[in-house]
Amino acid sequence: MTEQQSTTGQGATGQQGTDIGVLGVPQDAMRRLAELRPGQPGSIFTSDLSVNEFLLVREVGFRPAGLVLGSSIYHVGLQFGRWGQSQELDVLSTAMYHARELAMTRMEAEAQALGADGVVGVRLDVEMKEFGADIAEFIAVGTAVVAEPGAGGGGVTNWRNNKGMPFTSDLSGQDFWTLIRAGYAPLGMVMGSCVYHIAHQRLGNKMGNIGRNVELEQFTQALYDARELAMSRMQAEAEELHAEGIVGVQLRQHSHTWGSHTTEFFAIGTAVRPLREDHIIQTPTMVLSLDA
Repeated sequence: MTEQQSTTGQGATGQQGTDIGVLGVPQDAMRRLAELRPGQPGSIFTSDLSVNEFLLVREVGFRPAGLVLGSSIYHVGLQFGRWGQSQELDVLSTAMYHARELAMTRMEAEAQALGADGVVGVRLDVEMKEFGADIAEFIAVGTAVVAEPGAGGGGVTNWRNNKGMPFTSDLSGQDFWTLIRAGYAPLGMVMGSCVYHIAHQRLGNKMGNIGRNVELEQFTQALYDARELAMSRMQAEAEELHAEGIVGVQLRQHSHTWGSHTTEFFAIGTAVRPLREDHIIQTPTMVLSLDA
């Protein structure tokens, strides 16, 4: 994601307000963030965490500061694949990645304006719009949190990643609690995208497969390759953050509006780092239900 000049949180006014305005965050968003006044007497917070998630995040030492979001309405360009050839459509891959990155960067800028140390429970969605077949809105939403003294059991002075930005995570509140208690911390959401055109079968091949059990190697290799490209790009982002690993990986497939032979493979997860050498995982408590 876009690296910011400042590594410390500031209010959503003054120089910081100017910075996030340059990133495309609207004035109404900056006014909303300024009204939250996190940490000040009489201030409120907003959050899309469930009650259980909110309480677990608080228990592990993080205070919600406010709901943050980023949006990008993007016109996805046009690229055609050859009828009989499987290939990546790099113009579309770049568009889908860049649009998501814009949304994530604006969400991070809002968190930065609140002085947050991270964003938890992030949702990254794509919505195709009715006012254009090639127009989609990319939305990133999460709850900005501030680490209190002693968060995570103490001993951690900086919860931000190596780019000086608040960490981002799509883990649930329960998984975030478990991660911190076990001695790990999120660095950021990492992702990779690949839009791939899968070649059509020739008529002779279709006719020859009628009534037979046979692997369609052409389709297998195309889908296999596309997934591997998405995964490798996600891993490259984690390496840039100096992560130990990636947890909660999801590998999604979307055809969007491109038809049956063009699809996007999207890999996303949370890059993590160790907080200490020992990782104590609490023994689960067995609960016996008395319901019939």
